[in-house]
Amino acid sequence: MSRNLKLIAVILSLGILLTACAGGQVAQNNSGQYKNGMVVSAHPSASKVGLDILKKGGNAVDAAVAVQFALAVVYPTAGNLGGGGFLVYRSAGGEVATLDFREKAPGKASRNMYLDAAGNAIPEKSLFGHLAAGVPGSVDGMVKAHEKFGKLRWADLVQPAIDLARNGFPVTEKQAEELNEMQEPFRKFNPDKTYFIKSKFTGGDTWVQEDLAKTLELIRDKGREGFYSGEVADLIVAEMAAGGGLISKEDLKNYQAQWREPLIGKYKDYKVITMPPVSSGGIALLQLLNSVEPFPLKRYGHNSDSAMQVMIEAERRVYADRATHLGDPDFYKVPQKQLIDPSYSKMRMNNFNWNKATLSTDVKAGEFPKESEETTHFSIVDREGNAVSLTTTLNGGYGSMVFVKGAGFLLNNEMDDFSVKPGAPNMYGLLGGEANSIVPEKRMLSSMTPTILEKNGDLFMVVGTPGGSTIITSVFQTILNVIEFDMNMQAAVNAKRFHHQWMPDEVVVEKGSPDSLTRLKLEGKAYKFRERRAIGRVDAILKTRWGYYEGGADPRGDDTRLGW
Repeated sequence: MSRNLKLIAVILSLGILLTACAGGQVAQNNSGQYKNGMVVSAHPSASKVGLDILKKGGNAVDAAVAVQFALAVVYPTAGNLGGGGFLVYRSAGGEVATLDFREKAPGKASRNMYLDAAGNAIPEKSLFGHLAAGVPGSVDGMVKAHEKFGKLRWADLVQPAIDLARNGFPVTEKQAEELNEMQEPFRKFNPDKTYFIKSKFTGGDTWVQEDLAKTLELIRDKGREGFYSGEVADLIVAEMAAGGGLISKEDLKNYQAQWREPLIGKYKDYKVITMPPVSSGGIALLQLLNSVEPFPLKRYGHNSDSAMQVMIEAERRVYADRATHLGDPDFYKVPQKQLIDPSYSKMRMNNFNWNKATLSTDVKAGEFPKESEETTHFSIVDREGNAVSLTTTLNGGYGSMVFVKGAGFLLNNEMDDFSVKPGAPNMYGLLGGEANSIVPEKRMLSSMTPTILEKNGDLFMVVGTPGGSTIITSVFQTILNVIEFDMNMQAAVNAKRFHHQWMPDEVVVEKGSPDSLTRLKLEGKAYKFRERRAIGRVDAILKTRWGYYEGGADPRGDDTRLGW
């Protein structure tokens, strides 16, 4: 080998070594890092649809629209036409926007519609069946996102979902297991329908949904009108009449997604762009970050007893505030400015005691001076650096369990996210009050927390997750895993999570965490633990210091990261 060739070889080797080691991150070829764009979603087929759109010259919003419709086909437990959600957008130049396409209460909804004659909550009525459904927002949300920021033709973004529905897609092993477990409720709430009903689903089966394909064709050809009027609207209203639901043609005609002012906060050197109410997630996330910022978490160490104690106590106080102060800003004056003021969080943490757990019964919402589990999230960044963080849901897995006959899609059970009665818990055990009471055309409170972070004016992270009440704490911990505990994106997503939501007064942890010594120390301070299986399914993208996009796809599901 010549002297020049040897020198080149040494330089190349040194460059690879530096890239592999710096900042705890690994080389591009070994870590799933890509330069031109990335999609991370809950299903491999949906991620492929999004990546194909990016490769065809579409931007992040184009890909988000295509992925949203694809998930309605391939991930029906949470992907949807009959649900709603939130979108956070950041352009490559730093423009930010947030879109609220959350469902609304029907016009005939009433405050006490889920109470019995004695005034007690009837949980089943808000959870299952036709009466549990709010007016869907997903289709109008995608239309408005595309109108404002889209680049490719609308029809080209809906067509991949039509192809998946008509030609079929391979069912994953996890999907097959879940669908087999759901046969009883599908039959119970859809006695005159055959959707999703089969003697046995097997991984690898090709799943065809012809009625859903026809519905998507109407949306492709007519846009908003293909869903909120005409044939599909008639089918929704007929379904309501058949099962005692409340959604009317007028409700569908009047529904409008809303562009809202993004919620902006800071954590150390990072700018946090997140969702304002009617999501509770953005305010709660900023409160949590404000609460822990004064503490040296990095020195404490990931999931150490000290780090966990600080984070648990912050979560306890923030969820107490959520129960009292948050609701639809179109109907209730949310004290947003006060809640996200760092001095307020500092005051709330003043009575934190290192020696003993705070009792949740002693924690109330703060006072101010007068003035699904089954959700799904996806993160997308395009070649130019535009980013979308989008969380969407039917609320519970498969929503109300009710299919729209002839249209092939499920309706949500989002009405359960209202405070059915002050002090009565919803399906996630969350309490609520007057701010989130049922009012016609009001949006129900949500925990969804799609978020984008900047560092030094540049894109840093796109993150979000499903998980009902655990959404906020999962996003919170994933952000800290990267910033404070020096994890790469995939490691931050993989890490064991925990959750406290004020009431019930317990720390929910993923099985096998924390380690026995840490748990013993915290139990000695009167913290109560309850183990469960997976908490959340975070899908996130990190922009590395070298300009690559590094994905974190949650191994708790079929989540898939794809880039180019």
